[in-house]
Amino acid sequence: MIDKRLFKIPGITPRIIMIAILTLIQAVMIVIQARALSIAVVQLWELKPLATIVTPTAVFALGFLCRHLITVAQNRTFYPFVEKTTGEMREQLMTKLFRLGPSLVEKNGTGNTVTMALEGIDKVQTYLMLIIIKIMDMGITPWVILLYIAFLQWKEAAFLLIIYPVIILFMIILGLAAQSKADRQYAGYQRLSNNFVDTLRGLGTLKQLGLSKRYANNVYSVSEDYRKETMATLRIAMTSTFALDFFTTLSVAVVAVFLGFDLMDGKIMLLPALTVLTLAPDYFLPVRNFANDYHATLNGKNALKAVLDVLETPETKQRDELKQLTWHDDSAIKFDDVSLTYEDANQPTLSHISFDVHGFQKVGIIGASGSGKSTLINLIGGFLTPDEPDHVSLNGQKLAHLSQEVWQHNSIYIPQAPYLFHATLRDNVRFYQPDADDATIKAACDKAGLSDWIAEMPAGLDTMIGEGSRGVSGGQAQRIALARAFLDDSRKILLFDEPTAHLDIETEAALKEDMLPLLDNRLVFFATHRLHWINQMDYVLVMDHGKLVEQGTPTELAKHDGPYTKLRAEMGGLHALD
Repeated sequence: MIDKRLFKIPGITPRIIMIAILTLIQAVMIVIQARALSIAVVQLWELKPLATIVTPTAVFALGFLCRHLITVAQNRTFYPFVEKTTGEMREQLMTKLFRLGPSLVEKNGTGNTVTMALEGIDKVQTYLMLIIIKIMDMGITPWVILLYIAFLQWKEAAFLLIIYPVIILFMIILGLAAQSKADRQYAGYQRLSNNFVDTLRGLGTLKQLGLSKRYANNVYSVSEDYRKETMATLRIAMTSTFALDFFTTLSVAVVAVFLGFDLMDGKIMLLPALTVLTLAPDYFLPVRNFANDYHATLNGKNALKAVLDVLETPETKQRDELKQLTWHDDSAIKFDDVSLTYEDANQPTLSHISFDVHGFQKVGIIGASGSGKSTLINLIGGFLTPDEPDHVSLNGQKLAHLSQEVWQHNSIYIPQAPYLFHATLRDNVRFYQPDADDATIKAACDKAGLSDWIAEMPAGLDTMIGEGSRGVSGGQAQRIALARAFLDDSRKILLFDEPTAHLDIETEAALKEDMLPLLDNRLVFFATHRLHWINQMDYVLVMDHGKLVEQGTPTELAKHDGPYTKLRAEMGGLHALD
C-alpha cells in the first residue's frame, strides 16, 4: 500500500513524527472523552444530582473538542508540506521530461505523460494527505485504547486483540483484489488518454481519409473498457466497505454481549463496562477510516509510482564535455558512422549515419513515415544517446553524445505539437527568456504573426492558455513556438520535427511565410515529409528505414535518379507552397 520511496521524500520524516505525536495525544483524548461520558451517564443512571455531572460533561466536551481540533491541526500541519512537495515534484517531473526528451514521451505515450504531469500529481497530493495520517491513526490509536480496556477488563481486551488481525487479514485479501482492479483501471486510464490524444492529433487526416467514424467507435470502445474497469473497482470497494462495517459492528455487539453477561453475574461494575463499550467502536474506527480511504488512494499510489519511476530514470552522463559553444560561420557538426538502438530493440533504429554540416546551413531531413527522421532529430537534439561514444564531433571535438548542456542551451526544439504551459501567453512566449520585457515579447509575437490574434483577446498577453484554459489551435501553438525562437536570438541551432505535419494547407502557407525569416543566420535541421520545404534548404539528408541513403544539395540530388528523386515522385507537392 505504501511505496517505500515515499519515506525518501525530503522533509517527510519530521512531519511523520509530528503526526505520530498528535495522533498519540488524540488517542488519549478519545480515552478521556469516553471515560468522562461514561461517568456522566452512570451518574444520571444512579439518579445523582445534576451538579455531579457538570465536571465529567465539561471534561467530555473538552476531550471531544481537543480530539477534533487535533484532526484539524494534523491537516493544517501536513497540507502545506504536501502542497509544496507535490509542486516541487511537478517541477522536477517537467525538468526530467525536458532532459530525457521526446523519447520518453514516445515510450510512455503523450496522453499518459500529460495525465501523469497534471492529474497524476493531483492524485499524489491526495494520496500523501490521506495515507500518512491514516496509517499513523491505525498504528497508534487502537493500541492506546486496547491498553486502557485491558486495564479495565482483560477478557474483552483479549477478544479485541484476537479479532483485530482477522479483520486486517480480511482487508488485505480484499485490498489485493482492489489493487489488481485499480491497476487495470489506471492502465485503462492511460490507454484512454493516449488513444484520445493520438486520435485528436490525427483528426484532420482521419477526416480526409474518411476514417473519422471508425476511430470514433475506437474511442468509444476504449472508454467503455475504462468504464467497466472503473465499475469493477467500485464493486470491490463497496463490497469490502460493507463487509468491514459488518464485521466491526458484529465485534462490538459481541463485546456488548460479554459485558452484559458479566454485569448480570456481578463480575463487572457499570462504569467500567460502559467505558469499554464506549471505546469499542473507536477501537475499530481507524481501520474503518483507512479502509474507506484505501480505494481513494490506490490511483494516487499508482500515480506516485509512475512519477517516481520517471524521476529515477537515469540521465545521460558526460553532459559537460563541451565547455563552451558559439555557433558561427566556421562551426561544424559531424556524425561519423553513428548508430542508435532503442532499449529492448532487436536491431538499430538508426544505422551508420554519417554527415558533415558547416556554419549556418539549412539541412532538410526527408523520408517516408517511419524512416527515422524524428529519431535523427532527437539524436541531434541530445534527447537520445548513440550506441557508441566519440562518433559525434563539434568543431573538431569528439563527444560521447549531443546531450551536452551547452549544446542544448544553444538549441531551440520545435516539435509537431509544442507544449503550452498553464500560464499567461506572456509566460509561454518568454520560455527561453524569462526576463524579457513586454516590448521585446510583442516584437517577437509580431514576427511570428501573433499580433492580430493577441489584439482580439481582451486580456492580451495576460490571457491564460494551455492545460484547459483558452483553446489554442495547432497553427497558433506553432506561432507561439516561433515567437519563443524569435525572442531568443542567441540560440543559433534550430531543430524542427515536422512542425506543420498536422496543419492544413492554408494554415501551413501562412505559417511558412512567417517562419522563413527565422531560418536566416542559424543552423537548421528540418525534418519533414512536406517536400516544398526542400526549396528553402541548402542540404538534404534522405532517410529510409533508419539509414541515410542519400545526401547533398537539392540541385545535386535532382540530377540523378536516386532515392531523393523517387521520394519526390511518390510524395509530390514539391512546389505546392512556393
